[in-house]
Amino acid sequence: MLLTGVDGYAQLITVLIIFVIVLAVTAWVTKYIARYQRAQGAGGNIEVLETRQIAPGKYIQLVRIGDTYVAIAVCKDAVTMLCRIPSDQICTKDGTGGKGLNFRELMSNLSRKEAASQEPEGEQTNGCDQ
Repeated sequence: MLLTGVDGYAQLITVLIIFVIVLAVTAWVTKYIARYQRAQGAGGNIEVLETRQIAPGKYIQLVRIGDTYVAIAVCKDAVTMLCRIPSDQICTKDGTGGKGLNFRELMSNLSRKEAASQEPEGEQTNGCDQ
């Protein structure tokens, strides 16, 4: 009888060790695949710069394709281009154009630009002078 109890504990410890080994291998493989995919996408002409969720399962993304910036709506079954964004309206956190965009400021600049286009011509800024 005593041998059966010890045998049960040995089986439990063996199963736990195998479980931990499987978890470690899974974590390593996941990190390896992530590094591989990141390397495949690096230096490409397509880059998702920023993503904002607007509703469950619905997102607006700011994407750079070559030298063109576009805003797209991504839903469960569809991707729709919203507009092209001139590169001079792209703002970084330090106030210069390029990468590191603040999407909220960009969208407010676009809405101001649309409102200004309906009014008489005036001075328009790119919103980076804050």
